[in-house]
Amino acid sequence: MSPSKPDAGTLGLLGGTFDPIHFGHLRLAEEAREALGLAQVALIPAGQPPHRDMPQTPAADRLAMVQRASAGNPGLVVDAGEVYAPDKSYTVLTLERLRALHGPRRPLVLILGADAFNGLPGWHRWQELFGLAHIAVANRPGFAPHGRRWPGTLSPELDAACAGRIDTDPAALHRSRAGRVVPFDMTPLAISASLIRDLIHGGHSARYLLPDSVLDYIGLHHLYRRT
Repeated sequence: MSPSKPDAGTLGLLGGTFDPIHFGHLRLAEEAREALGLAQVALIPAGQPPHRDMPQTPAADRLAMVQRASAGNPGLVVDAGEVYAPDKSYTVLTLERLRALHGPRRPLVLILGADAFNGLPGWHRWQELFGLAHIAVANRPGFAPHGRRWPGTLSPELDAACAGRIDTDPAALHRSRAGRVVPFDMTPLAISASLIRDLIHGGHSARYLLPDSVLDYIGLHHLYRRT
């Protein structure tokens, strides 16, 4: 399923390697949609991640797992643009593509974890992101960036880029197309894709860490097993 039609409400964007997608990813998407009042959240599997080694799992398999994980939830859609793109999955290129697809007025909200957001100055053309979308920063309750501690924990470069952009009211995301930075709390789940891969590789059960439909796909295609 592709992202919904242009001008159909504020759209959240959650990218990741999703190798494999698990309940931590899905819960973040669901909580972001609810906390921020998003019409939908688009899950965007990376094709060629620029900040890490290429995943061993082919992009087509990671896309298929995301499609299975999101099936049945009308609040989630899947965008396969990065999987089929010939270039590395730079966020700025994805946002340019989605901005062209959804038009100049629809609010787009890039959902990032606090750690990823703090590393933003290392991203390709990172300062252009603010002109293409809002940014929602997910953080553990009681931890920065949150409340009075925001933006005291940011680097000077990121702090300067956020000047005049930070807003603790999610409604700010719906009043304009891009440019605001809004924090929101998330439920921390101690689940990681690397943990799941290690469990399966070691012959152990990963059930209840990810959807059964994804686990069935992994078993059917012999992913993460010992070779």
